[in-house]
Amino acid sequence: MTQDLARIRAFVQVFDAGGFSSAARQFGRSKALLSKYVTDLEDYLGVRLMNRTTRKLSLTEAGEAYYREASSLLQQLDDLDATITDQTSEPRGVVRVSAPRNFGESTLAPAIFEFLKKCPKVSLDLRLEDRYVDLVDEGVDVALRISTLADSSLIARKIADMHVVVSASPDFLNSIEVPKHPEDLRHLPCIVDVNLQGQSNWRFTEGGKTISVPVNGPVRVNSPLAARTAAVMGLGFVVLPSYLAEPKVASGELVPVLVDFLPTGQTLQAVYPHRRHLAGKVRALIDHLVDWFSVHPIS
Repeated sequence: MTQDLARIRAFVQVFDAGGFSSAARQFGRSKALLSKYVTDLEDYLGVRLMNRTTRKLSLTEAGEAYYREASSLLQQLDDLDATITDQTSEPRGVVRVSAPRNFGESTLAPAIFEFLKKCPKVSLDLRLEDRYVDLVDEGVDVALRISTLADSSLIARKIADMHVVVSASPDFLNSIEVPKHPEDLRHLPCIVDVNLQGQSNWRFTEGGKTISVPVNGPVRVNSPLAARTAAVMGLGFVVLPSYLAEPKVASGELVPVLVDFLPTGQTLQAVYPHRRHLAGKVRALIDHLVDWFSVHPIS
């Protein structure tokens, strides 16, 4: 069985590298041994898998079919080995994490720093920024996002429930007729945080259905903290995640409205590239965050 796997791996490595010489250099094996393994595999199968010339290496029709299945099989075996290794070893290495700035500073930081205390062989590259991060292009292992998953090239795990608050300052509410239905916001000043999913189309629920209300107003900003300040200063209504709204609600600087129409089901998610094998250090971090926020729920 070991010899069979060595022949299959040699065949895949040679094609991936573009030739016997390249594969020999890349994988530290002799060209003669790789050639022997591929020839032995072809003899065993009774078909030619590769067309060999001095300039070019290509797969036969049978070789293409065999390569697809063989490379998939080897990937699964490699993933299995890595999974077992991760389960039996202490998490280690650099974890690159992306999160919204205000959430990272106010709520995520204690949770993620506690993880580092538990796993001293892990180091953290934490990137706090209010923009969409391309995980693959920017080499990010996991992103914490407050939304629903929209990108099918990514997979996600729920970390905690979240909710949003629509609010305004007491003085502002005293100067207008307080809205009784989300549609009333169409004609009232609203502060638009362009980082918010939907931006100027605010989502509500009524009778189990989602309704979208287009809003406008004197401020468009790419910072939820700045949007909150604008609302506190009486410039209009604002939609904020609960962890930013609640302190100002508690102090009386903001008053919630339309509480019976607020959407449910929004979550904090750990989003990561679609890979068969999730590195042990990343899996350990996600498991920790799930446990942490079950004990420290997001207000």
